[in-house]
Amino acid sequence: MAGYLSPSLLNMPFPTNEVFSDLIQRASAVTDHVGLRSALLEVVDLARTATGASYGALGVLGSYGMLSDFLYVGMDPDQAEQIGQLPIGKGVLGTLIKHPTPIVVPDIMEHHDFSGFPANHPPMHTFLGVPVRTGAEIYGNLYLTEKPGGFTPEDMATAQALGAIAGGVVSSVLLHDRLAELAVLDDRERIARDLHDSVIQDLFATGLSLQALTMGSQLEPATKDRVNDAVDRIDAAIDTLRTFIFNLRRAPVASPAAALADSIRGLCTNGQQASISIQALETLDAEHFDAISGAVREAASNSCRHSGSDTLVVRATASESEMIVEVIDHGVGFDVDHPSGGMGLANITSRMEEVGGTVAVSSESGQGTVVTLTLPIRDS
Repeated sequence: MAGYLSPSLLNMPFPTNEVFSDLIQRASAVTDHVGLRSALLEVVDLARTATGASYGALGVLGSYGMLSDFLYVGMDPDQAEQIGQLPIGKGVLGTLIKHPTPIVVPDIMEHHDFSGFPANHPPMHTFLGVPVRTGAEIYGNLYLTEKPGGFTPEDMATAQALGAIAGGVVSSVLLHDRLAELAVLDDRERIARDLHDSVIQDLFATGLSLQALTMGSQLEPATKDRVNDAVDRIDAAIDTLRTFIFNLRRAPVASPAAALADSIRGLCTNGQQASISIQALETLDAEHFDAISGAVREAASNSCRHSGSDTLVVRATASESEMIVEVIDHGVGFDVDHPSGGMGLANITSRMEEVGGTVAVSSESGQGTVVTLTLPIRDS
């Protein structure tokens, strides 16, 4: 773990050896988590409890100096829902984005960059923030707030250590994903080579053999025409395979969620604008991802083909106990008590029930439709 710590961190006062040893041991277990999001949430919660803060969060940097994701602990879901939109990096959070150096603020509401809290936001005063780095890059920031009496130098050292560990977790996951991508790319290359060296050559030889049969006069004209037609089909198949091989060798490897998002957009053949946020699905295992992604595609296809809506929204959110995916349109709606046979709701329900999930449909004539897929998340 010492390799993750900067020289400035090593010169700061740490908690007692016993406390810090326990902290590092618990933080090391974070790498056993499946999925980056759950691992980072564990680090945030560890930082919150270790420092005595009431709230903790990790903001992930996106484009244009804004936060693309915000992972928080310490606030119950009902309270978070009342607040509404997650922070995007304004105010004091933006200060740390613009100047990525550790910061402690005695009263966030007195800070010159403070821009106010949204409605229903709990009061927060004391604030501590540290950047989370992956090598030389800033991945995001770790935020801790509302510690009675304020944050101490030991709290800062703890936060920086856990911020460094969080950066290490991110780096490890990104490296694992890259290695997996390279493995897939290598497999793509092997498949492409086998198709070219074996399948295409066999087809080519078969075509030549058939073509040789037409050279003599022993075949009836009708039979000769059928053989020539078969040769033409083989030539077309060879051309198709060559195109497939070309694309296979150059196709980018997308994450499962990104591939699903592309698939959903491909369903919008009537010009609908699709807003898709389903990164949370990456936390599911293959069985549950396949089931819920099939249901999502079915629901999105229904919306694109039948709703008449010019927009489609698909979003996934996860809590400790369940995954929720909503497919929303603002189209014509339908009578949920008497759906038409073409709506595919039976298929969606069947897919979800196979993995212990449920389906809820809310729709009114002229008011659009919301299909909500809920999948319980069981502890492994």
